[in-house]
Amino acid sequence: MKILLLLVVLGLSRGSFGEKIRFDNHTLYRFVPKNQELVDSLIGLEASGYPGYNFFSPVRGQNTPVNLLVAPDHLDEFKALLELNKVQAELLVPDIQKLIDNEGFRPDSLAGSFDWRTYHTLDEIYSWLRSLSDVYPDHVTIVNGGQSFEGRDILGVKISYTPNNHRHTIFIEANIHAREWITSAVATFIINQLLGNTDPEIRYLAENYDWYIFPVFNPDGFVYSHTTNRLWRKTRQPYSILCVGADPNRNWPYQWMQGGASSFPCSDIYAGPSPLSEPSTLSMSNFINSLGYQIEAYLSIHSFSQMLLLPYGYTTDHLDNYEEMKIIGEQAAYDLSRRYGTQYVVGNTAETIYIATGGSMDWVKHEYEVPVAYTYELRDTGEFGFLLPAEQIIPTGLETMDSIVSIFKSYEILHPRGN
Repeated sequence: MKILLLLVVLGLSRGSFGEKIRFDNHTLYRFVPKNQELVDSLIGLEASGYPGYNFFSPVRGQNTPVNLLVAPDHLDEFKALLELNKVQAELLVPDIQKLIDNEGFRPDSLAGSFDWRTYHTLDEIYSWLRSLSDVYPDHVTIVNGGQSFEGRDILGVKISYTPNNHRHTIFIEANIHAREWITSAVATFIINQLLGNTDPEIRYLAENYDWYIFPVFNPDGFVYSHTTNRLWRKTRQPYSILCVGADPNRNWPYQWMQGGASSFPCSDIYAGPSPLSEPSTLSMSNFINSLGYQIEAYLSIHSFSQMLLLPYGYTTDHLDNYEEMKIIGEQAAYDLSRRYGTQYVVGNTAETIYIATGGSMDWVKHEYEVPVAYTYELRDTGEFGFLLPAEQIIPTGLETMDSIVSIFKSYEILHPRGN
């Protein structure tokens, strides 16, 4: 254990003094563990934060693919592990840094603009959000969900066309995991659609619900993913000399640390020392508490895997209104697929992907009995993973908007709106 801890410390020292971390010759592999011994070894690697390996997909069990990014100085070790377990690996990306370099390309013609042909920084997103209250003063209010550990505001927008909608509130969160840039891009795309799209179904949604949309739930981690480590996932609160941050989607009180999370601070799935230990999750929980039972729907946007997930992450049991939400979700996945053919899987979180506890959606669902609660895992299924090219932002936004329209169309058929 002492040797493992030393390796973790040495590995985490890269980038700890401000230089931008590069991932030259880091290779992305996909393989299928065939025995429980290998599964257990991989779970241990993920939970410990052992350097040299970055899990692009979780370890779900035997016969389920794992996407793993391997550092060049760990490649022989990785291949030996596969050979020992008689497993073949598929090379997905030979050099992940090339994807990162291409993803960050911004033509000179886009300088100073805000659109959905490139990924934007936190400052650019916040500047655009603030501009909306000037362009749509009667319908857009800037809301502040509190502050992060490093003192950044957690900004969102409230879109409201009439005070009568307050009992029909839709809450959307994105980029709770820092490296999932497509999520904040899609969240801002949804905001733009609700304000500017003249399609009758989108106008109905915009004008008959109150919307609270927070494009970046984890601003510290998001900024760090831009400035220092593109693949950073967690918050930025330090927990030891070199182990920084907790997983903000394992840090919520409901079923905290009951599975699918780590107690080791260097792990990407570290749940924190206690529920709501992260200032960002504590702040946002207080903001959500201020809305309380007026929240009719909670949508949490993540990437990647092309899934629409239902509560809960701690159990495979089908609880609450699961059957109804499964039917609505399957219709939404079908309607999403009609535009580009993108295929989504629909199901309970624990059953569909893995046990994961302490998540925001589960907490909101349990705390306020929210009737509509889904977690999106956006494009793709692993070809680009967290590094989805910017050219896919608009297609992803359009098909996601199609599915949101579908969800509430189906929901209102089953639960007609009252006065």
